[in-house]
Amino acid sequence: MNSGIRADYNNKTYASVFSRQPPRILVVDVSPPYWSDTCSNLCEALENFFALTSSLAGPCRLPLLSLYVVHSQQECLLPFTPVKGNFPRLHSCVTELRSMPKEGSVQQKSDSFKQAVEDGVQQFKQYMGHLTVGGSLSSCSVEITLLTSQMGRRVVSLLESGLRDTDLVRLRKLQVIHISQGRALLGANMDWTPEMLSGEGIDTESGLHLGVEIDLQTVENDAVSLESFFKAWLHDTGADKEHLHLLLPAPPAGGRADGPPHKAAPVCLKCDVQERLLSPALLPGPDGITTKTESIKDVLQPSKGPGNRTAPLYRLRVIKALKSEGMCESVSYGVPLIIRPTTCWQLDWDELETNHHNFHALCHTLRNREWFLLARSEPQSLGPSWSTKVYSYYVIQPSESLTLLLKPVAVRELLLPCHLPIASEEPPETALLRMQRSLDVLEEDPAYNPLCLKSNLYQHLRRVLAHKPCRPLGQRREQRPPETPSPRQPSRAFQNKVRATVAPLPSAPRTFRPPLAMNRSDSLCLSDDDELLAAL
Repeated sequence: MNSGIRADYNNKTYASVFSRQPPRILVVDVSPPYWSDTCSNLCEALENFFALTSSLAGPCRLPLLSLYVVHSQQECLLPFTPVKGNFPRLHSCVTELRSMPKEGSVQQKSDSFKQAVEDGVQQFKQYMGHLTVGGSLSSCSVEITLLTSQMGRRVVSLLESGLRDTDLVRLRKLQVIHISQGRALLGANMDWTPEMLSGEGIDTESGLHLGVEIDLQTVENDAVSLESFFKAWLHDTGADKEHLHLLLPAPPAGGRADGPPHKAAPVCLKCDVQERLLSPALLPGPDGITTKTESIKDVLQPSKGPGNRTAPLYRLRVIKALKSEGMCESVSYGVPLIIRPTTCWQLDWDELETNHHNFHALCHTLRNREWFLLARSEPQSLGPSWSTKVYSYYVIQPSESLTLLLKPVAVRELLLPCHLPIASEEPPETALLRMQRSLDVLEEDPAYNPLCLKSNLYQHLRRVLAHKPCRPLGQRREQRPPETPSPRQPSRAFQNKVRATVAPLPSAPRTFRPPLAMNRSDSLCLSDDDELLAAL
């Protein structure tokens, strides 16, 4: 069932996304003495990135990768290799990269970077020449990224002067990444200015003769920063067309919102769409709330075993308090869940009442302090195949009612790089006036009411089901072969009937119960709901 859903997700939802992801060549400068400072962090970042990318379901975001090292000469550690599902080969490459000498004196040739780029382009031409595929793939280009701890401007100058007469038609982008060694190294080398490290002030006239732009960036020498840089490769790089048109009402004629109706064209803002994080549903993981939060059916799963219809008990441990304004909604994912005080009839009345009061006090305190809670899942018994404990994290938000809202939030492994621009100055007056007049046309509601909106989903489902022969949903259980109850165990239907109609014995003399009185619908068990969810 899960494999079928995943296949449908891969083939239909994102059929055209990432279709133009470029093959990439990574050139790593392993010349001592810089390599001793960057080896550990870079190899850790690469290993984490390869483990994530090779096991990521869905469309291929990094089709081919080749890796070169540069010391006294260039050396290809990894010829062009498909990344998806190929982690053993990638891990072997990282192991070989770790073994590169970190000490000693290596006289690096001035044309080592140039030869690595030329050899990579030639390898790409030969690889694509042997492919028997359509012209769309055989005519694509490659991106080359060079990682070095040497002065970025010096490396750019060497590449510009060395590649003047090289055929770079198949080279889509050439990027030099300077791995910063920190303030100590910067202080010892006064020739390194912030403009040099950021790429500002570089003469690009010579780069124009190459027919390709050389991009110079700086990345901090730590595993998280390097890992974030590699994750940028997972974004959709197709930039030949905008992703989204945002249509706003046309400003009224004469600048008055109550003016006469008109048929002017709406204001169109052309935008690009970028992922904020990777969905855990695309990654393999243990069953349960850890990674299965895309659907409510993934949370209310019945336990395995004959006759056992009890939902698993999850435990969340609160580890931090968060200021409400410090929570960015872009890092939440999945289906939010409502948390409310339990009405389980198997608990003692005094325990129910105490639990209700404590829950109410928690909601009240969180609202007054304007706090959210950060919670971590308690590890569950995952079996011998899951020896590593996998945690998931959640934000708990209070509401005006006696409920809490549970939202799964991203962790480091799922987060993709996202640079949120901050406007440092006011927009132009003409654009500001136009947007204000356009927004003045909109009707303002005090709150969002989903009952006022229709998506035509019912019509769509009826149309789909009308052309698809299947058994009616309500007859699925009746059409199944009847279950013969064993002598020692009553049938499932009888169990449900007993559990739904027999009230629990009171633990104290019957008295008036204020707001916590439970009716028959509250005491229903999850077994019937599980059957409905399974049918859906």
